[in-house]
Amino acid sequence: MNKTELIDHIASKSDISKAAAGRALDALIGAVKTTLKKGGTVTLVGFGTFAVTARAARTGRNPRTGETIKIKKAKVPKFRPGKALKDAVN
Repeated sequence: MNKTELIDHIASKSDISKAAAGRALDALIGAVKTTLKKGGTVTLVGFGTFAVTARAARTGRNPRTGETIKIKKAKVPKFRPGKALKDAVN
């Protein structure tokens, strides 16, 4: 499912226009991005938790040349599914 299909689904299930559903989805995505950027977590009970974790600096290898390269440390977003989501999938 892509973003357009998700907007269509939200609009049909909640009896709102596609434009309003698009704005609601954009607001949700924006809120998650803003919170993660500040280092916080977003927990949606029954769905899951979005969080930021730190990835340490490490050495890697260029697959083309075999040369050793340094990979910088980075903050990466993570999603941990909740129990209800896991149960719905299984």
